[in-house]
Amino acid sequence: MPAPPYKMWEILERARTGPFCEDEPFIMERFMPSLKVVIEKYGIEYDAAAPIPGDDDLADALWQAAVEFFLEVGVLCVDTHRIITFDEREVKEALYLTPGEYMVGSGKDARCLKRRQVEDANPPFVIFSPDISCDEELFSPMCIAYLKEPLADGFCAPILEESMGLRIKAKTPTELAGSIEHAMSLRQAAKLVGRPGIFLVAAGTAESDVGQISISHSDWGVRTTDSRLVGGLTELKIDNALLNKAAHYQQFGCFTGSLTGPIYGGYAGRAEGTAILQVAYHLMGLLVHQAHYQMNFPFHIHYTSGTTRELLWVASASHQAVARNSKLISVSNGFLNAGPATEMVLYEAAAHALASTVSGANLWEAAPARNKHKNRATPMEARMAAEVGHACARMNLSREEANELVLKLLAKYEDRIADAPLGSEFQECYDVAKAAPTQEYLDLYARVRDDLAGKGFEFPY
Repeated sequence: MPAPPYKMWEILERARTGPFCEDEPFIMERFMPSLKVVIEKYGIEYDAAAPIPGDDDLADALWQAAVEFFLEVGVLCVDTHRIITFDEREVKEALYLTPGEYMVGSGKDARCLKRRQVEDANPPFVIFSPDISCDEELFSPMCIAYLKEPLADGFCAPILEESMGLRIKAKTPTELAGSIEHAMSLRQAAKLVGRPGIFLVAAGTAESDVGQISISHSDWGVRTTDSRLVGGLTELKIDNALLNKAAHYQQFGCFTGSLTGPIYGGYAGRAEGTAILQVAYHLMGLLVHQAHYQMNFPFHIHYTSGTTRELLWVASASHQAVARNSKLISVSNGFLNAGPATEMVLYEAAAHALASTVSGANLWEAAPARNKHKNRATPMEARMAAEVGHACARMNLSREEANELVLKLLAKYEDRIADAPLGSEFQECYDVAKAAPTQEYLDLYARVRDDLAGKGFEFPY
């Protein structure tokens, strides 16, 4: 039997019966010392000159360090104060059983979501997502705008903060209302643009386990051909509500994505520890979240972004480690500093897509303006990432060639990260009624794309 699910009920029971541990000792006496040991043991070292490292030995050492670290530390359930632990045989068995590819979506819109190799010539599977909240009246136009994008293999909609004019609060009736509005409006938008069966990841508005369970309905809500996400708590922690989601998704029959973002500058320390933790999160995703794919967004503690030089290295190195040593499907989520309708955000999107694609990841794009500002996302940022991802695969770039290109991209924005421009809101750079970008943004996009072509990117059209 392919995994997941893998020993789901046995593993969930460990959240109730595992070794007792409080939050602080878990981090200070278990997590941090173990991470320091494996960094030194396996000689993991960040190289600022190579945001896209080309060293297979580094990738393999990173994988070995992450497996050892995960087995030593486990995952803490904060509600029960119990550690979910695994032995090496279980990790190997679950990795062996994972098939490495799934048909997602339905009908003519079905696509194959599969693992990728380092320097893979096959294009990445691209999930378009604004990753932000939006005004209720903008939800449908934004969904339509994203769903119209031809390179979108899947879509995750923006998050509602209001429903029927009422403020949504988790675990209350307003969350149920907002979650249902989200799911139904998303399905309607997909049908309107002629992609009724497209792979949908839903619904971010449903923050709680109850909210997610309320929209499991193939007629109007989340279908078994769609996906939901299970997150983690900082770091290597989980709670009962998240475990409820993991169990429900398996029983309902939809696809599960593991949503994890280790913090650079937090408990994991700098780039080396963050990369090890990101790989370890893949194992947590497979075994605890029971996930079919792993969605990763390592981010900087100060900037809440993933396009600094250090974070590009984290993304590249960790995806290489996973791609070389497993069949896990890994998806890289771009967190960008600048906001929409700026040159900087397009160069950031290109850099993130390049570093991820050549390293064996699929793409989830993108979260502009540090994923903090309502309405500040458009399909254009995701379009740039998708076009670069396809170009990277089509060019059959080596990691060394990709590193030369990413250094050119970093030169375009690296010195502006601390004070990145906020850019425009969706309705300021899109015609809302037509769900189409303004001519001004199209012209800006064309200028950046032409500059990328001049730097060596070979776009297929």
